[in-house]
Amino acid sequence: MEKLASLFVITAAALWGFDGIVLRPALYTLPVSLVVFIESALVIILWLPLLIWKRNELSQLDVKDWTAFFFVGLFGGALGTMAITKALFYVHFVNLSVVVLIQKLQPLFAIVLATLFLKERPGKMFYFWAFIAIIGSYLIVFGMQFPNLSTGDKTPVAALFALVAAMSFAASTVISKRALRKTSFYTGTYLRFFITTAIMLVIALSQRSLAYIPDISLKQWGVFLLILFTSGGTAIFIYYYGLKKISASVATICELAFPLTAVILEFLIRKNLMSFWQWIGALILLLAIYRVSGFKVQKKNVQENIHG
Repeated sequence: MEKLASLFVITAAALWGFDGIVLRPALYTLPVSLVVFIESALVIILWLPLLIWKRNELSQLDVKDWTAFFFVGLFGGALGTMAITKALFYVHFVNLSVVVLIQKLQPLFAIVLATLFLKERPGKMFYFWAFIAIIGSYLIVFGMQFPNLSTGDKTPVAALFALVAAMSFAASTVISKRALRKTSFYTGTYLRFFITTAIMLVIALSQRSLAYIPDISLKQWGVFLLILFTSGGTAIFIYYYGLKKISASVATICELAFPLTAVILEFLIRKNLMSFWQWIGALILLLAIYRVSGFKVQKKNVQENIHG
């Protein structure tokens, strides 16, 4: 069951890789806050029947549950997405080394947070394969070369935004595990996007980003719809289904399927050939994810932590 649930998380991460290489580049002419607002708003409009179907679950949520969902929407939906896009803007989408390198810290943040707040206790072999997975993902992106950080004087700013994104996505993974305790993945997905939309509406209004809606081309609206049915609401829906059945520590390693998918798509679509060491990294990462996906992470005093 753990491996099957992990497969859903891996599938979601692969869809996010598809988003970054194929879909999102077409939206880079729009304000970041507007992009995040529209993709979240489309989800809550289209999936409203799901909330109506599961509306009885809302009455079971207490203040702590709503607080957890608020922080999921804040970290995963708003801050994380905006920060990673800002980081890419600062390196002009050409030299991505500094952004990708810092993103590799996400599993480390997530494992630490899961240990502290969810009381997950991965065994020694989990940490070994988690380390191997990070090595594999590094080889996929950089091969045997050192990252090129020569992005000019904007490098520190790009690095800062990338760090904020890594920490935000890690926190979202851990808090999502807590938020889904009383709800189905249907309701969890909807609440995540509903709260993100509310937060992004405030941000978009403060930045006057909504004024750019008439500038959105027909092609870009088509991209928004593709995101809705692939890397947006659908990916989170699949991700939450898997996350309910595995630990946050295992999930964050499975999310490393993102760089693997991105590099493969670069090869297939843009004919950027993978080097020998990138292929080795891909094999290493696949092996590590396969081994990690079967781990059962022990939990200590979880109930005390949740209610306390």
